[in-house]
Amino acid sequence: MGGESTIRTAPRSGAGTSTGAAQTGSRLGHRLSGIAVALGIVLFLGGFAWGAVVYRPYTVPTGSMTPTINAGDRVLAQRIDGSEVRRGDVVVFHDKSWVTNADVVKRVVAVGGDTVSCCTDGKLTVNGKQIDEPYLPAGSLAEIQDFPSVTVPKGRLFLLGDERQGSLDSTAHLTDAAKGTVATSAVTARVDSIVWPMKGMLKRPTGFEALGSLSRPGPIRTIEIMIVAGAVLVLAGAAYGPVANLLSRSRTRGRTDRTEPAGAR
Repeated sequence: MGGESTIRTAPRSGAGTSTGAAQTGSRLGHRLSGIAVALGIVLFLGGFAWGAVVYRPYTVPTGSMTPTINAGDRVLAQRIDGSEVRRGDVVVFHDKSWVTNADVVKRVVAVGGDTVSCCTDGKLTVNGKQIDEPYLPAGSLAEIQDFPSVTVPKGRLFLLGDERQGSLDSTAHLTDAAKGTVATSAVTARVDSIVWPMKGMLKRPTGFEALGSLSRPGPIRTIEIMIVAGAVLVLAGAAYGPVANLLSRSRTRGRTDRTEPAGAR
């Protein structure tokens, strides 16, 4: 009798269990990826919606705030009430006695009740205190010429441009009935950040701290985190399916059936 040699395929130990676990894991992964995409969309769109409610974009038309903000810079200004304005804030306001049909961007150096004058040893003086202004152009004085002391009426503001030599600010309106001051109600927003070119958040003017509390930055950092986190979650969740399928095909190709000789009979 001639011997007959056959090849028997050995059954895989626990193959069914492994397949079931893989399917369960795949279902869980797809479910989690769907949750990640949904959460990411909420964060991403929510961040933009929040930003649209709280902030307004604005292009600064002149160089009166140089070097802090240059002509043509794009800024984000937080919508605020005039009562929230603090000394040192860079604000957007509208006053027809200054400019018709246009917003103006200046820095608040004195609020209602303050007495402001210039210059003492080349520095601005508010309520008898010399103010350190590091945001001014290097080597420039606080004002190109002295101006008489002005006591700011309640509910009004005294504003200057950071480029004192060319800024048409409160000092250019001292002969007006309001002595160069602007009503707090004229303020529509406070500049928080320069977004183009990307200079980031405006530094808080610590020179005014001795006179009272400074304003706090708006929620722009939180909004940025929401938008970035949302985008990451959407991309990661959307990528899960293709990546999981690719890995699954790779594992399938890598499997080899184990065989054993059946012997001669």
